[in-house]
Amino acid sequence: MSKAGALDLASSIGGKLDKTEVLPAVEKYEKYHVFDGGEEEERKANNNDMVNKYYDLVTSFYEFGWGESFHFANRWNGESLRESLKRYEHFIALQLGLKHGQKVLDVGCGIGGPLREIARFSFTSITGLNDNEYQITRGKELNRIAGVDTTCNFVKYGCYKEIYRVLKPGQCFAAYEWCMTDSFDPKNQEHRKIKREIEIGDGVADIRSTRKCLEALKQAGFEVIWEKDLAVDSPLPWYLPLYKNNFSLSSFRVTALGRFITRNMVKALEFAGLAPMGSKRVHDLLEKAADGLLEGGRKEIFTPMYFFLARKPVLENQ
Repeated sequence: MSKAGALDLASSIGGKLDKTEVLPAVEKYEKYHVFDGGEEEERKANNNDMVNKYYDLVTSFYEFGWGESFHFANRWNGESLRESLKRYEHFIALQLGLKHGQKVLDVGCGIGGPLREIARFSFTSITGLNDNEYQITRGKELNRIAGVDTTCNFVKYGCYKEIYRVLKPGQCFAAYEWCMTDSFDPKNQEHRKIKREIEIGDGVADIRSTRKCLEALKQAGFEVIWEKDLAVDSPLPWYLPLYKNNFSLSSFRVTALGRFITRNMVKALEFAGLAPMGSKRVHDLLEKAADGLLEGGRKEIFTPMYFFLARKPVLENQ
């Protein structure tokens, strides 16, 4: 749907929710977060419900504005946003040493944009692991359209420990995580506000630090081959598309002008009854996320590109 129009967006808002359920879902989601008095422990206790409501609500907006690959990437001069996303996906395939005919797991795969790109690049069969029924259904349809439905599929998934369990000894796990950096000060009120904006706008109960992410990998049993915040050495900042003064025809919908047009378009569609009630509030959540991401990147307290390559030891006690 990345090239689809306003009516396609309007008809898909809410995912598998009935259109009358969109507004109540938005209201319940917002109450999980501190901006509306929510508590972190409640979000964590109800994480599955919170995350599923979030992705039911925002997936169509993601696809409309960003395309099929829901991530950022380090970016070179002269490189478009789409080119940087593809290169980053190829980078992961190369880091894992993927070879023709191998079977691969893509954990937290969204609607499968990276999955399809990596499968075509490396001639592998990839199973996407996801916990949202709407994204799984949408991903399967996009697999069919792309002609990879015989080699790529989707199932529900778990966490680091579950990934460790299903991997064979010596096999690798590569990922990039959204994390708070060492520059984040939990006592700094502005830093906490930015963190909350990212959490409510991106369906996260609590963004952990890069150090805690590394600890979780090791506690699961992995040996870490290498890890790095790839945002640090990027010639162009990863948050460039979110700058208000940035303009690009190739990624127009994520520019300030593109977001302004989308915001008013969604408002009009909701007023006309073509989009469900609550649609503009979903868009407002994403605007809040964009503001938090931009400020988090500029202040270097947040990264969406903490990369690691880890391996399940050949010997369990190694």
